[in-house]
Amino acid sequence: MKAWRAVENGRLELRDLPTPIPAPGGIVARIEAAPVLSYLREVLDGSLAYDTPARPFTPGTNGVGVVEAVGPGVHHLTPGQRVALDPHLVANERVAEPAQILIGLSAMPGGAAPKALQAAWPDGTLAETAHMPAAVATPLPASLDAVPAAKLAAIAKFAVPYGGLLRVNLQPGETIIVNGASGYFGGGGALLALALGAGKVVATGRDAKALDDLADAAGPRLTPVVLTGDVAHDVDALKSAAGGGADCALDLVGRTENANAALAALRSLRRGGRLALMGGGVRQPLPLTTGEMLAQDWTVTGVFMYPRDVPARLARLIASGQLDLGLIRERAFPLDEIEAAMDAAAKMRSRDLTVLKMA
Repeated sequence: MKAWRAVENGRLELRDLPTPIPAPGGIVARIEAAPVLSYLREVLDGSLAYDTPARPFTPGTNGVGVVEAVGPGVHHLTPGQRVALDPHLVANERVAEPAQILIGLSAMPGGAAPKALQAAWPDGTLAETAHMPAAVATPLPASLDAVPAAKLAAIAKFAVPYGGLLRVNLQPGETIIVNGASGYFGGGGALLALALGAGKVVATGRDAKALDDLADAAGPRLTPVVLTGDVAHDVDALKSAAGGGADCALDLVGRTENANAALAALRSLRRGGRLALMGGGVRQPLPLTTGEMLAQDWTVTGVFMYPRDVPARLARLIASGQLDLGLIRERAFPLDEIEAAMDAAAKMRSRDLTVLKMA
């Protein structure tokens, strides 16, 4: 099989490797399509200081594929099943804070345990075949058999914001602000909020063109607001778009020098509003006072990833037609064109998806 291997100095090499034999608790899946992260180059060259596996390793976080073999201790997955693969692996042990990693990307803080877990499962999905734990493989319903893998790979785009929407407990008919909606995950979060029944989505960001494109695709329940960075000005604009104030907000801003966008979203909430912070690139503290928090009865929570049943929930939303993958603009590259794929991925905006297509 062919697989991309991350080697020293941020380089990738396409190598011929033996087809893996599944370990206990593992599966081997033939990959049909795998999304490419917008920041993959920066992970590989060390710019983002991610705790990557020992090199060489195969990068790649998510994918759609077909199970070819299962290892001992796998009781439900069988060869021939089409599955969605995701990278969030949490050790299945009864401790207060089990180790967690993102396969093919990074170990999370926690000492030696996450690094040991990563050493056991270092390799991701940018390959013809992937060896992954059965715990991160979600069987896809037969009703999605006709959906091309390059489209189904969008499950990865929606899974991350779904974690935040669950934590703010978005209810049908509510108004939500989605910060960073001009970006990759934020655009997915805005469309997903509509699919889950939001009455109004206020989609924010700095890229007016991307926000207008999102609004044209999403319809009248989505209102774009271009942020200026002036918190007071942006609060006025957001409250106006939300009809006086939003019920909840989801912050998915990737990288920024300040927390102004998140602060504007928070101060645009009604009393009792909920804010989920998922954008990991904010470089300044979020300035909150106890008095303001008490007076407004706000809930602010940090959210990492999503519950393990989210890919299955998304598959059901897609199968039912509630989540329309036709709104996503996917661009597919063959496996050997990783450089072109990374170039395209780095430019992705709200509705974009870049994948390597193996089948």
